Amino acid sequence: MKKSEGNRRAAIFSKAKQEVKYLAVQELHHKHGWSIQWMCKVLKIARSSYYKWTHRVETSNEIENHELCNLILDYDEMFGHILGYRRMTDWINEFNRVQYNPKRIRRLMKKLGVKSVIRQKSKKYSRSTPEITAENILNRNFFASKPNEKWLTDVTEFKIKGSGKKLYLSAIIDLYDLSIVAYHISDRNNNQLVFDTYHKAITRYPEAKPLFHSDRGFQYTSRVFRKQLEDQGMIQSMSRVGHCIDNGPMEGFWGTIKSEMYYPNEFNTKSELKKAIDVYIDFYNNKRLQKRFKNKTPMMVRTEALGSETPISYSIPTNKKIEAYWSNIREKQMQATVA
Repeated sequence: MKKSEGNRRAAIFSKAKQEVKYLAVQELHHKHGWSIQWMCKVLKIARSSYYKWTHRVETSNEIENHELCNLILDYDEMFGHILGYRRMTDWINEFNRVQYNPKRIRRLMKKLGVKSVIRQKSKKYSRSTPEITAENILNRNFFASKPNEKWLTDVTEFKIKGSGKKLYLSAIIDLYDLSIVAYHISDRNNNQLVFDTYHKAITRYPEAKPLFHSDRGFQYTSRVFRKQLEDQGMIQSMSRVGHCIDNGPMEGFWGTIKSEMYYPNEFNTKSELKKAIDVYIDFYNNKRLQKRFKNKTPMMVRTEALGSETPISYSIPTNKKIEAYWSNIREKQMQATVA
């Protein structure tokens, strides 16, 4: 057992209540062969009390909670500690054919000290002078009625700590199902990175002619790239300067992959990081359930839609923070008009 993992477990145990401590000792002893004596010492519980607890008669509710705690710990470890109580509830209910209340899952997660990683804010980078720009045709209308109707794209960077080395990830996301249509990883943030991503997308969907939206990065404003879009019959759309929310769903994906895959882990080599990105995007597309899609994965939604003449319409949930922001702006504008 690694020392860092032992320290993490010890920190979790210290927050747990007595019964949950007993459950943790029992589970980890059976599953990993951890020393009962060592765990009791870390938890500051008497071994005699633990053994007395193991011989008691459990109630049906205790048995059920025990099983739920096992599922929570399994999923928490399986998905790298990225599941909050809502998504934890979704996973437990969907894949175990049960219907547990989120409040119960939250209570048990709190007792176990299990919580999702916290998303960190990304840094902002300056852009070079563009060759050609396009209008913001998308205009924050992120609803799509079918696959390949609207694509968003962008590039983000990942750093190898302590080495100064970087990897750049370029991706294209479909607004209908939020699946990653294509992506490419490179040591350099150049035109070729974006071109390779785009070529992967049209190779996979040669008949696709979506509205193609990006920010005003130098790759997207190049004449060569503009010509490629025109040849494919795509209409180009670009975010306004300084308005990253114009490309909101794409920025949202960057926040998701970094908070769930990048920030919680340390990568010593580019190959380690590249493999982790590959694994995560496969997980995101094929295993990560989304509430908006009624607990389906992006590829489940995409496959269903591509095989149907009338794809299901998935409404976009209201973002209360954004609504409050614009409400505040409108209120200030009205006050200024009156004054």
